Amino acid sequence: MEHWESLRPGGLRFVWDDDLFPPGTDTFLLSSLPRLRPGLRVCDLGSGTGLLGLLLLQRQGDLNVTGVELHPRAASLLERAAAENGLSGRLTACRGDLREIRSLLPAGQFDLAVCNPPYYPAQSGKLPREAAAQNARAETACTLEDVCRAAAYLLRWGGALCLVHKPERLTDLLCALRDAALEPKRLRPVCRRAGDRPSLVLLEARRGGRPGLAWEPPLILETAEGRPTEEVERIYFRAD
Repeated sequence: MEHWESLRPGGLRFVWDDDLFPPGTDTFLLSSLPRLRPGLRVCDLGSGTGLLGLLLLQRQGDLNVTGVELHPRAASLLERAAAENGLSGRLTACRGDLREIRSLLPAGQFDLAVCNPPYYPAQSGKLPREAAAQNARAETACTLEDVCRAAAYLLRWGGALCLVHKPERLTDLLCALRDAALEPKRLRPVCRRAGDRPSLVLLEARRGGRPGLAWEPPLILETAEGRPTEEVERIYFRAD
């Protein structure tokens, strides 16, 4: 079953399907990390139905976003969301396997790549029944190394990759980025409340960047009273 929702009153509308991986907090949080400016060429690796691209376009309307998506149903919904929002020229789907990125898109044509990758190795724990949900949760269709290699191929020199991942796999992430000639530059932990251990990490790497990683202040999700912080309210477009 399809579900259509608005990012904000009068804002862009996104779609998700019960048979696909549902939208999650991590996608909203990731959308806050890139430093956007007009005219950026953006590639969303494993774009699903296009939520991350729409979040970026809601923040900066003058972007061109290409979503690379393996699952035909998800790619079709991305195209429908683009048409629904009048964004068919700025939000497009590239149907295919990011492991074969060289046959899908030209090299060095993007300023920014974004990805909400699968978090877990293929054999770790019980997987969802649906193939699309399996691929979104675990590295059954692509690995962290595949994502980094694809981003390195797509990005121009100096272009950025922004992604979200689990802190327990931070070493794997940093190694995969370095191996793909993407230098980690900014890292921001995500914590439920101040003083808690991180539950996620947001990270930006640059193609051809110099060594030097900046740790940014944690993104705190809740106040001590359990209410969303002001920053989270802004990320969800509930506050200016």
